[in-house]
Amino acid sequence: MQKTSNMNKLLILLLLLCLQACAYKTNKAIAESGNQSDPQSHAPQKYSVPSLDPGLHQSPINIFTNRTKKEMNHDHFVVHFQDKVTAVENLGHTIQLDFNAGSTITIKDKTYTFKQMHFHTPSEHLIDGMTFPMELHIVSATENSVTPDYLVIAVLFKMGEENQFINEFINLTPSLPYSKTFVKDNSIKLNDLLSLSPTGDLGHHYHYTGSLTTAPYTETVDWFVLKKIYQASPEQIKKINTIEGNNARHIEPKNDRLVDDE
Repeated sequence: MQKTSNMNKLLILLLLLCLQACAYKTNKAIAESGNQSDPQSHAPQKYSVPSLDPGLHQSPINIFTNRTKKEMNHDHFVVHFQDKVTAVENLGHTIQLDFNAGSTITIKDKTYTFKQMHFHTPSEHLIDGMTFPMELHIVSATENSVTPDYLVIAVLFKMGEENQFINEFINLTPSLPYSKTFVKDNSIKLNDLLSLSPTGDLGHHYHYTGSLTTAPYTETVDWFVLKKIYQASPEQIKKINTIEGNNARHIEPKNDRLVDDE
């Protein structure tokens, strides 16, 4: 009788140990993947992990330069751009610069309004499998739509010379997450980095259709990844990374999409 009682106690103990182990693994998995039930979560893990079933045309991608489609007739852009940044924001997961209202870009009879630009460290897009230390996204969107269409210009950075444009805002970036600094007109000028001319010449670039790289991963984005690689100093890139952390989403399958080489 005593032997049976001891056996029952041993089985109960083993059962409790199994339950504790399962609970530990579950909590560990949740901690490593971020809070999947909260689409607004800014945890770094959540920011770099794709949603469970986002779709087949997701971004970013690895662009293989020998598998692109050469386009002889480049897309023509009509740009009405007022080079005015109104605020620098620390969103916890990225540094964002907000545009003043009034700037637009038109392509194929569709007009987008400039909204903001933000950074990713390291880069989200890869070129022939190569990751760059930083990527800038210049985001425009259509107005008066339940689900806007987006046009995003992606600028890749390598380590090199100090960048004048970054110098104009880096020391104005709030140290506290979810705060912003309002700035005077013409104190931060995107044209010090690249020229958005009325002729609509973005320079040579890769184009494909994809998604936002953050929740809700909406697949209504025309991506224009510039071929020219810009420079920023190691110190500038490190400072941006210190503020926003490693916030690049993993690359996604290209599936049936073509990448245009323009």
